[in-house]
Amino acid sequence: MSFILGLTGSIGMGKSATAAIFRRLGVPVHDADAAVHALYRGRAAPLIAAAFPGTVSDGVVDRARLGQAVLGDPARLRQLEAIVHPLVRAEEAAFLQRRSDAPLVVLDVPLLFETGGEARCDAVLVVTAPAAVQAARVLGRNGMTEDKFRAILDKQMPDADKRKRAHFWVDSSRGFDSAEAQVRSILTCLAARPGHGQTLASEN
Repeated sequence: MSFILGLTGSIGMGKSATAAIFRRLGVPVHDADAAVHALYRGRAAPLIAAAFPGTVSDGVVDRARLGQAVLGDPARLRQLEAIVHPLVRAEEAAFLQRRSDAPLVVLDVPLLFETGGEARCDAVLVVTAPAAVQAARVLGRNGMTEDKFRAILDKQMPDADKRKRAHFWVDSSRGFDSAEAQVRSILTCLAARPGHGQTLASEN
C-alpha cells in the first residue's frame, strides 16, 4: 500500500511548482484541480447543466458563468460541491488504485485542510512563502485585483494555521533549487521511516 502524502498550500505559494518537482523525481502525483477541469469537460458537464442552466456551452462548463451562478450563495455552492466532490473523490480513488504499487504517492489538493482531506493522507506537506512574496506573485497575474485576492484568501485557511497542522513545509521563496533540495530532504525522511525498505523516488 502506498504512503499518501497530501500536498497543499494557499494561492501563490508555489504548490504547483512543488508538485512538478515530485513528478520529476519519479513520484506519482494526482492533481485535484486538473481532475476538476477534466470533469468540467466530461462527466460533470451534463449534471452541472441540469442544475445550473446556462453555465455549459458545447458540452464544457463555463467556469466564469458557473462562478457567477454560485457567487454569494452558500446553498448553491453546496449544491455544486455535492455534484463535483464525489466525482473528484472517485478520480482520486482510481488514481490510488492504479498506482497502488508505488511506495509513495502525492495528492495535490488546494483546499486539503479546508475540506478535511488530510484524513485521507498519511502525512501533509504545506508549501509556504512570506506574505509579501505571495501577494507579489498573485497580484502579478493577469486579471487579478486586490479585491479578488482578498476574496480568495477569505476562503482559505491562513497559512500559519496550515503550517501548524502540517508534517512538512517547503519554503518556495528561496528559488527552485532550494525547493527541490527541500523536497529531496522530505523524501529522504520518509524513506528512513521505520519498517520502510523501498526507495520512494527515482531520479530522472
